[in-house]
Amino acid sequence: MNTITDTNFKFPKQVNVYKGKVREVYRLEDDIMVMVATDRLSAFDVVMPKGIPYKGQILNQIATKMMNDTADIVPNWLLKTPDANVAIGHACEPFKVEMVIRGYMSGHAAREYKAGKRMLCGVPMPEGLKENDKFPSPIITPATKAEMGDHDEDISREDIIKRGIVSETDYKQLEDYTFALFKRGTEIAAKRGLILVDTKYEFGKTKDGKIVLIDEIHTPDSSRYFYADGYKERQEKGEPQKQLSKEFVRQWLISNNFQGLEGQTLPEMTDEYIASVSERYIELYENITGETFVKADISNIQKRIETNVLECLQTL
Repeated sequence: MNTITDTNFKFPKQVNVYKGKVREVYRLEDDIMVMVATDRLSAFDVVMPKGIPYKGQILNQIATKMMNDTADIVPNWLLKTPDANVAIGHACEPFKVEMVIRGYMSGHAAREYKAGKRMLCGVPMPEGLKENDKFPSPIITPATKAEMGDHDEDISREDIIKRGIVSETDYKQLEDYTFALFKRGTEIAAKRGLILVDTKYEFGKTKDGKIVLIDEIHTPDSSRYFYADGYKERQEKGEPQKQLSKEFVRQWLISNNFQGLEGQTLPEMTDEYIASVSERYIELYENITGETFVKADISNIQKRIETNVLECLQTL
């Protein structure tokens, strides 16, 4: 199936392009950014060699919906979504940290806890927890923002401020926004019969110095969800939680002896497995949004995107 794993657009007034693990950001004059969500799949900070059909569309459309659903509590960068895979908004200078917030001890936090650690990013984790237990209250465990090919790294609030990565005043605002977004995300998830377990938010500053939410929000790539139904029973029995996230990809990689470590070989993703991952992402979309997923035309994705973006730019 057709996927979009790389772009090389030349939009009017284009200044530069930044290529992240999944998204490609075209900066234009007049402080406009065009963000293309590709079908690339990243796990353990490694980009897989093959794209996942419709993945970019799914991430872009969930992020757009969630940006709109939280705009009343936190300002964001978004102006328009002219294409299934594209968002256009205000150019921002991104903060070099990801604001990771955890309501439950899962994923990376659980792996660190299992290794005997009781501090994560300078934040204490209580004794006596088991995997997927709820924290007494959500904790923020920031990470440095890595370039493609590098690994994000845990960092404490104190180190962020001490090293001048973010000023204390700005960091306080990022914390407040992060807690507010997680609270709203938790409420939205609950209406869908889901638990928002953990997620990450990224922020930037506009040319006017305003802090805004950027990138994606509450997508299965940036967030982990559990099904609320049966959560308590599974915890009591010590069973794995039924979850909605790309954790299933990580677990598949782990089962094939790959965690992005030096010397490990990336397992081959067969066409059959790729199709199954695409189906899982569609399931994630429909559960997270409560809407039926409508597949965009993928006969010529590059041309479709270029046409839609050019038409949109004429209206800005």
